[in-house]
Amino acid sequence: MKKASRGLRGAAVKAWACAAIALGGSSVAGSAQAADWCGGGLWLDGMVAAYHINPKEHFNDFNPGLGLECWVNNNWAVTGGEFRNSLDRPSWYGGGIWSPDLLTWGYARIAVMGGIISGYNYGNWGLGRNHTIGPVVAPILMTHYGKVGINFILVPPIHSDNLPATVGFMLRYRF
Repeated sequence: MKKASRGLRGAAVKAWACAAIALGGSSVAGSAQAADWCGGGLWLDGMVAAYHINPKEHFNDFNPGLGLECWVNNNWAVTGGEFRNSLDRPSWYGGGIWSPDLLTWGYARIAVMGGIISGYNYGNWGLGRNHTIGPVVAPILMTHYGKVGINFILVPPIHSDNLPATVGFMLRYRF
């Protein structure tokens, strides 16, 4: 069992590395093919901090990390990244973002991110070693002005790890 969970973690790291290289290579290439892949825009995300809503204990509010958003069109994106979570553990995430035009106004849009995240105790819902990989669905308020912006992510509570609902703050830069 221990060897299988290491294999799962290793495979996740390799998949993230391949995706990052592919996105980085496609963005540098400057070809029509690269423009098609992230036609709606490529954003570098810098996770910065978190605010914990009504915490019953102390959590880490400084959560540095990096990620990417590849917008395949104006409404859908693929995202992934890593950060130091509120429990002072490394976390990796990956998934999709949906932001319908109906919820977009000038410099702001409302979106929903769905996918998986590691670094938390998910109890019976979790996968991997010690059930530390689990599902996440989180609403996001995305703002931007030109090439810079801020994401405000409302992460639901993870009761099996005593983590309250949390608002994450992520700086963004568009390539």
